[in-house]
Amino acid sequence: MIDLIKKLPKAELHLHIEGSLEPELMFRLAKKNQVDIPYKDIEDVRSAYNFTNLQTFLDIYYAGANVLLTKDDFYDLTWEYVLKCVENNIIHTEIFFDPQTHTARGVPFDAVITGIKEALQDAKAKYGITSCIIMCFLRHLSQEDAFETLDAALKYQDDIIGVGLDSSELGNPPSKFKDVFKKAKEAGFKLVAHAGEEADFSYIYEALDILSIHRIDHGVQSIKSAELMQRLKDEQMPLTVCPNSNIELKVFETYQEHNIKELLDYGLNVSVNSDDPAYFKGYMNQNFINLHENLDLSEDDIVTLVKNSFKSAFISDELKEAYLAKVDLALQ
Repeated sequence: MIDLIKKLPKAELHLHIEGSLEPELMFRLAKKNQVDIPYKDIEDVRSAYNFTNLQTFLDIYYAGANVLLTKDDFYDLTWEYVLKCVENNIIHTEIFFDPQTHTARGVPFDAVITGIKEALQDAKAKYGITSCIIMCFLRHLSQEDAFETLDAALKYQDDIIGVGLDSSELGNPPSKFKDVFKKAKEAGFKLVAHAGEEADFSYIYEALDILSIHRIDHGVQSIKSAELMQRLKDEQMPLTVCPNSNIELKVFETYQEHNIKELLDYGLNVSVNSDDPAYFKGYMNQNFINLHENLDLSEDDIVTLVKNSFKSAFISDELKEAYLAKVDLALQ
């Protein structure tokens, strides 16, 4: 099964590029940019990755992001993730980035998007990896701040395919961003939102009915509503589930408790993703391996999860068919 996991080509739909900042690069950029970070060495960083919930992770996540200052920094960050894609047989990726994390520190929006974009262009040229970029609003900030970020993004619509909603979920429901998502929709952006990770399933309803999203990021709390489960199944609404993340942030105490198998068996359109892999102990393949080792997933389950990721991607039907054919070819 592990050989199969490694062999299958995959798509990743839920990856925060800032969350792929490995400690080695963090220290290198801190030295280059003369930024103080609250760690004395790489082991000190890794020992800090002992989270109790989403907020304890976010505190460290934002501290790490402080080392990212120039276009080259964002290029290097993205390129290191591209190399992980090669290692994990990810042939299509849809990357989240958080502009407000950087613009609030005086980093120009242009430096962020250009560095990411150029690395992804080189990934396509060198490895054939296709990609999309999704800009997320930080939900702990105001809708007014989100509007400013959306306005800044409009000139980059050729580079940014969609907008999302991330950061501190509890107390920041999707409805808080109703108007800015409406404007983003009118501007032609695809819409996604984190919902039902720590907060209850009402946030998923809000994301669906108030924000009119195309994909739910996480969504694992949907299992607590039979009505919502049926709706998600009927609509085949994609849920980009992140198993390692859910364990590390104590959404589930153990891997054996994770509900991805139940969601899959019910007929929901779930996929496997790595979220913030530098912090959550593993990239795509490791998430699949952990699922295999802790849950009763069959080979068909693994293949379904992989195919769901391609079916739910923001790519043309022709490219979806081509990628699904690659999956079938790998099974022969």
